[in-house]
Amino acid sequence: MEWTRRAFMKGSGLALFSMSFGGTPLFLSRAADAANNPLAHSRRKVLVTIFQRGAMDGLMAVTPFNDPALAEARPNLFMRLNDAKNELTDLDGRFALHPAFADLAPLYKEGRMAVVHGVGSPNKTRSHFDAQDYMETGTPGMKGTRSGWLNRAVGLLGHEGTPFRSVALTKALPRAFYGDMPALAVDDLRSFGIQMPGNHQVAEQLEEGFEHMYARSAKRLVQRVSNESFEAIEMLEKTNLRNYKPANGAKYPTTATGNLTALGRRMQQIAMLIKSDVGLEVAFTETGGWDTHVQQGTTTGSFSNKATELSQAIAAFWTDLGTHQDDVVLMTMTEFGRTVHQNGSLGTDHGRGSCLFVLGNEVDGGKVHGTVPEKLVKDALEDRRDLPVTTDFRSVFADVAGKHLHIDRAKDSAMFPGWKGERFKVMA
Repeated sequence: MEWTRRAFMKGSGLALFSMSFGGTPLFLSRAADAANNPLAHSRRKVLVTIFQRGAMDGLMAVTPFNDPALAEARPNLFMRLNDAKNELTDLDGRFALHPAFADLAPLYKEGRMAVVHGVGSPNKTRSHFDAQDYMETGTPGMKGTRSGWLNRAVGLLGHEGTPFRSVALTKALPRAFYGDMPALAVDDLRSFGIQMPGNHQVAEQLEEGFEHMYARSAKRLVQRVSNESFEAIEMLEKTNLRNYKPANGAKYPTTATGNLTALGRRMQQIAMLIKSDVGLEVAFTETGGWDTHVQQGTTTGSFSNKATELSQAIAAFWTDLGTHQDDVVLMTMTEFGRTVHQNGSLGTDHGRGSCLFVLGNEVDGGKVHGTVPEKLVKDALEDRRDLPVTTDFRSVFADVAGKHLHIDRAKDSAMFPGWKGERFKVMA
């Protein structure tokens, strides 16, 4: 019997650890040992991933603005480049960036950001749950996979890490982090740990209680887990999180009341972890609301609102990194795309291919990679309704993670079990 995750929880803080019964301890023992090694805190390459849950419409995000077939299929959603009110950014004479992604346009023009279009899963499910599960496990069509592709990637790095090697800024541990390698998941680092503000005596008793509980449960749990979790808490306390100020004038997205949006806060905290040199190597966060069945809109509406937040969060994150930009690559992902034709509710339904963004100084940027039919007529579509999946998401993920984190090609089959494809070249 295997327990993949257990949690310490206080308030909205959540720290999750890998554990097992009847086998080799898989908690944070190696991470805690590495935390005492000065080399563990040296700057390492960091992969940041953002999951756009709900299925982003890639044809609206990066639109083939010269295609008359798409204009006919989307009479209320098609955006023309020569229409001044649209404020599209022409990327290469064929594709244009939606105006809500305007903050990413300079990064594209500087050659730091690339687009991969027509990307998706070889599995044709239109279920959000299944498609997200397949993408995070990296095994399309296989529901029995118990580990996530990011967890397996970390296991292929070939060196020890700190308790903050793999961090998800999410409310629950994402499937991508399931597996043997230790990982943390916390929605807000400000509440990470086992603390009871204003009552230090009770907090101390609570901590002692956890330590005692684990110490006397050696047959079921690894004794060191509590000590290692407190090691992580101590490391975080040294970062002076509450007084953190974004660098270089970076402005993360805010709500109408002036508070950071959830994605803005999470991206700011990922930047803080990177710059604090606590050993972060793989980060994950997510943003929902991309399921645009109704009133999708063009320059305004649900799509535009979500794209604006994502664009501002990524741009602020990149600005905030400063000199750490050379160490970081950021990649977005979404479970599938939307139908080519609009529906009766002025939205789009579950489709197949979409697009993703890859940002970093090592990226073959300033290009729209991938294959999209010259004309999106029905005969060119998958099932006569969808943007075809011409690039397997695993080939992109393998290239980005493999090259940036220095994972050898020979290990791609370990990162993506059952896959025998080639890496899709998006890294320079």
